[in-house]
Amino acid sequence: MKIAFIDYYLDEWHANNYPAWLKQATNGETEVSIAYGMIDSPIGGRTNEQWCREMGIPQAATIEEAVAAADGIIVLSPDNCEMHEQLSQIPLRSGKPTYIDKTFAPDLATARRIFALAEENGTPCWSTSALRYAEEYLRQGRVDSIASWGPYGFETYAIHQLEPIMMLIQARPEKVMALKGADWYQMAVSFADGRAATITGYDKGGDFVMNITGENGQKTIAPRSDYFQAFIARLAEFFHRPEDVVPHEETLRIMAAREAGIRALETPGQWVPVG
Repeated sequence: MKIAFIDYYLDEWHANNYPAWLKQATNGETEVSIAYGMIDSPIGGRTNEQWCREMGIPQAATIEEAVAAADGIIVLSPDNCEMHEQLSQIPLRSGKPTYIDKTFAPDLATARRIFALAEENGTPCWSTSALRYAEEYLRQGRVDSIASWGPYGFETYAIHQLEPIMMLIQARPEKVMALKGADWYQMAVSFADGRAATITGYDKGGDFVMNITGENGQKTIAPRSDYFQAFIARLAEFFHRPEDVVPHEETLRIMAAREAGIRALETPGQWVPVG
């Protein structure tokens, strides 16, 4: 199974690690065989040419070349989700299974357009945070409320809290409200069925931790399992058995809550409706 990387720039943490992990997870049956980067790293890393040479992966001159040479596609750009729509245009017209890295889209409208393009062309497509695959989140039963916290800023890192929250609560987010300080934020999410969650982020880092209350009582969850390897195994399986692993509707809810959260941080203390 030959996989193409399509990236904004190739020298970033996901692109640096996924090739070896995919090969290990499948005993060599899945490998990154070609890679395309739109620009060289703007943060002082290797050029795309250097990255390909050092990684031993052929460099594609165009997205078309990369897609044509592959059985499946990974659209990366994990820290620049605003590039996903542009980078995925050709992959999503190919009919080849395509994974689009987190965060899926910068806003709900873009997310809807990306999925619509995939569906129009019969291209299996999905996205997720690796945190979805932490063993600690499994078998929780009905969850009534969640208090979650984790590291860094909202725009890039909130996906790692929103993803497990939406997976566990399985309801439509209705409105959000934010508070923020010099190096932290806290956000309340109210769901249409009356349940609620809070998300707290600390700019200086920290662990992912979650308190949940539900049918199994109250408990504290701190993911310690190797969720990245569990995610990679599921990603590799997707290419061999293409299907929409995370329902599009759930990803759209996550993107809607994230978009509302960005607006809420601009108007602290006010409820902002989720689109």
